[in-house]
Amino acid sequence: MVTSSLLMERLHGVGLSDAVSVTPAEGGLAAVAGIATRREGPPVFVKAFRDTPADGLFAAEAEGLRVLRELGGAATPEVLFAGRDALVLSVLQPRPAGEAFWERLAHTLARLHTTTVHDRFGWSGDNWLGQRRQDNTWDTDGHSFFAQRRLLRWLPEPRVRAALDERDRRALERLCERLPELLPSRPACLTHGDLWAHNILATEDGQPALIDPAVSYMWAEVDLAHLWSSPHPPEASRFFALYAELTGLDDDWPARMPIIQLRQHLAVIAQFDHDWGAADQVRALLKPFRS
Repeated sequence: MVTSSLLMERLHGVGLSDAVSVTPAEGGLAAVAGIATRREGPPVFVKAFRDTPADGLFAAEAEGLRVLRELGGAATPEVLFAGRDALVLSVLQPRPAGEAFWERLAHTLARLHTTTVHDRFGWSGDNWLGQRRQDNTWDTDGHSFFAQRRLLRWLPEPRVRAALDERDRRALERLCERLPELLPSRPACLTHGDLWAHNILATEDGQPALIDPAVSYMWAEVDLAHLWSSPHPPEASRFFALYAELTGLDDDWPARMPIIQLRQHLAVIAQFDHDWGAADQVRALLKPFRS
């Protein structure tokens, strides 16, 4: 009930005074969210943080939704309001079961990644993963960008410092030095940036729709790794097979997923007291780089 009251307060504060109730949504980690019933209009989705977020956080998320739709051709919800205290969107549908949906998602993501190739890595401004800033400073070198802006960036965070000892931190630095050996050079393209199954919903006609992005021009496999490494239903196996076929992935791509997913593990450690095993996975992956 506390979540509902907070979201109602935020809706009324941004002028949606006809909101009469909010049903909390499940699955989010950093923010609270729900679907609001209104007296004079269709339901809306509302998202907020319990404390005051960084200025521009929801505006950056709204921009990400727009560019995924306009540049990448992906379906996203309509942004109805994006301010300091709340993000209000049109309501999407739950993701349908079955392989057919995941086949459509494979085509959606392949189109997003193959039609938005860029000559630099980064973005025109920083945005956020949860409430932590995502550094998008431009770079022409993907390995350097991934090392500095997506991995080493997390080492100063207090929870990361507590979870990883000095040998772990040095091992991460060694891994970053060897990234050109470990990961092939790939072009930058528009990426969602936080693509796990919870951020994939559906339009009314059953087409895949994306939410909660942290966009940048980065390796396409950043999106692939997050979906591969986080919980997903068995029927999603069809997505990975078809996406690999559509984009011409080599057979070794699954072996690269743990290294690329390091970025997401570090972000989770940095933000939450309970890290769902992320620190253990990071330490295990870094073990060969300890000396």
